[in-house]
Amino acid sequence: MAAPAAGAKVQGQTGGRHSGERRQLVLAGGGHSHVLVLRRWLMQPRSRPPGTRICLVNRHGTTLYSGLVPAVVAGLEPREAAAIDLRRLCSLAGVVFVQAEITGLDPAARELQLAGRPPLRYERLSLDLGAVTAAPGEAMAGTPVAVKPLEPFLAWADRRSAGEELVIRGGGAAAVELALAFRARGLACRLLLRGESLHLGSAAANRAGERLLAQAGIPIERWAPAGAHADLACTGSHAPAWLAAAGLPVEPQSGRVLTHPSLEVIGHPGLFAAGDCGLIAAHPRPPSGVWAVRASAVLAENLGRSLSDPQPTLRAWRPQARALQLLGDGGWHPEGPRALALFGPLALGPTGWIWRWKQHLDRTFMARFARLAPMAAPGPMACRGCAAKLGAAPLTAALARLAPAGREPLAEDAAVVASGTDGGLLLQSVDGFPSLVDDPWLNARLTTLHACSDLWASGAAVQSVQALVTLPEADAVVQEELLLQTLAGVVSVLEPLGAALIGGHTLEGRDGAGLALALTVNGGVAPAGLWRKGPLRPGDALLMSRPLGSGVLFAAAMAAAAAPAWIDAVLETMQRSQAALVPLLAAHGCGACTDVTGFGLLGHLGEMLAATGMGDGGDPAVEVVLDAAAIAAHPGALELLAAGFASSLAPANAGALALLDGPVRLQGGRGDGLRTAALRELLIDPQTCGPLLAALPAERAPAALAALQGAGFREAALIGRVLSRRDGGAPPAHG
Repeated sequence: MAAPAAGAKVQGQTGGRHSGERRQLVLAGGGHSHVLVLRRWLMQPRSRPPGTRICLVNRHGTTLYSGLVPAVVAGLEPREAAAIDLRRLCSLAGVVFVQAEITGLDPAARELQLAGRPPLRYERLSLDLGAVTAAPGEAMAGTPVAVKPLEPFLAWADRRSAGEELVIRGGGAAAVELALAFRARGLACRLLLRGESLHLGSAAANRAGERLLAQAGIPIERWAPAGAHADLACTGSHAPAWLAAAGLPVEPQSGRVLTHPSLEVIGHPGLFAAGDCGLIAAHPRPPSGVWAVRASAVLAENLGRSLSDPQPTLRAWRPQARALQLLGDGGWHPEGPRALALFGPLALGPTGWIWRWKQHLDRTFMARFARLAPMAAPGPMACRGCAAKLGAAPLTAALARLAPAGREPLAEDAAVVASGTDGGLLLQSVDGFPSLVDDPWLNARLTTLHACSDLWASGAAVQSVQALVTLPEADAVVQEELLLQTLAGVVSVLEPLGAALIGGHTLEGRDGAGLALALTVNGGVAPAGLWRKGPLRPGDALLMSRPLGSGVLFAAAMAAAAAPAWIDAVLETMQRSQAALVPLLAAHGCGACTDVTGFGLLGHLGEMLAATGMGDGGDPAVEVVLDAAAIAAHPGALELLAAGFASSLAPANAGALALLDGPVRLQGGRGDGLRTAALRELLIDPQTCGPLLAALPAERAPAALAALQGAGFREAALIGRVLSRRDGGAPPAHG
């Protein structure tokens, strides 16, 4: 990379909230302690460590509140009621969210190791990873599903249906409460114990638990033999094995990291652990959400103190000796849901009022996050990603003034810049935008996929890339980490293509802007394989490779209005490379192609029509009939459009709606008028990593669609047909 240019200024990320950062604090895991630390820093900004770039790393975009999981299994609460949206929480708190699987730790290098991407360096690290279900210590017939991690368990639980038999290994609170929850769903449950009694903390609690199971008709098999079949394992918890492998001090039986009362790991200054993966050596307590919640205030304060210069004494914390347990019965009883209250040697219930008390506590905890709102802004927030591009009107007007007289300023997706010695064509394109997401690796991956789509839409293979990276003002160590993660995100796309990152340039954004990335993409194609935007030919079918709606989804996410599952789904789709489309479309006779990006489907379809030219009478030579029912939207996009959300670029794209009164016709309704209006808005929604839109002979279109769907592009669809202006508008064929 070339050296930074002095005084360079470019557009950037999020209003400079990362400018001047000197070090990096990484929160590994989205456990209860960490989410409450983030909430504290959001509600009390002065308590946040100054001059610090903070990252939260978690394998999922949400974290589940364990207290509500049995109610979700029983069908008393929707899954959304138990999920805390980590992306939203991080965005509100000014924290970078990194979705990744943590695979290890190198304390000497101060690096957190992540699957499929470079390690993340830290100045301070806090671990709140939750736990996994401990091995039962004996082989069991089959492979029982583990209750932890909770996400795969809930996916498995969703597939269970009434009438099934379910054998659960375990005698603790989780086993009892889940057996009752599945009983409420109509499953026939049986509990296997290794010994004689349940493990609910006291003799009174064990007796109360057995009475509750007996009332529900759930048999207990005591001294269950080794190897007995079980469907679900609730056999206690164990911290992730990589903690011990990293050389951290751990409690041998549970693998939990041993800490001082300050929550700092013994022998590892600057490394903290809390929640189910941590254990205060002087005050051991079993894993419980109660202690994780109460540890959060001390953890937040000590993380800040550890980053102060000079560093004050860390605050010590002594957890309470006992924790209250409220154990629900799943609601199977005719009188409604009930619960037990267990505290030390005491057991009370089951009664309905204890259930209502538990429900109040659980909902109060979740309300701490649901009620958080973004800070008021002076006006609508401008969208990022490809939605940050200039509108079509000023762009085309400027190009028209620049072009020589009489020459149409029509640009293809990629320009032919030279011919190779083998006769092949060398193509080049450039693209980039301010960061769509805060995670620099993911942002770079998305930007690279988006930029490469210009060459894929031209039928070319990507060969090399140069990068222009703008970094925010920060300490050199922070800039080094941002640059490493950004370049690694670019390379994650290029390596599978056999393409190379051959150089580039770095800038420092000195206007408080932030991270931005632009790429020059080079590729090659045989002359016969070059696709242009047109001409469209009568009889062509239009094939779209993936759904629309990324623009409105990210606009709504900025307003904290997009469901976490919607953002998870759109990011999963956007991260899939579309390089494999090129040979598939070529094999089925693709004659014209473009990628749907900032100007939306209608805007880019208008470019294809412009490339087709005019007929003898001065009217467009062809018309396009779009099938409304075939145009797919990302989950949540139509709902958000119907609710009035839109990308900040959408108004500039609205001029393309005039095409619907001319050479483009939309046929086939989608229900009520509100949905129809939302579909029209979907047609002008700007896309980042959007679909390819290809024209190919109608008779070959069904086979092409089958080939794409068979290759993993399952949401590809035939969305319309090209007709001669004199054909009168026959309805489109689609598969």
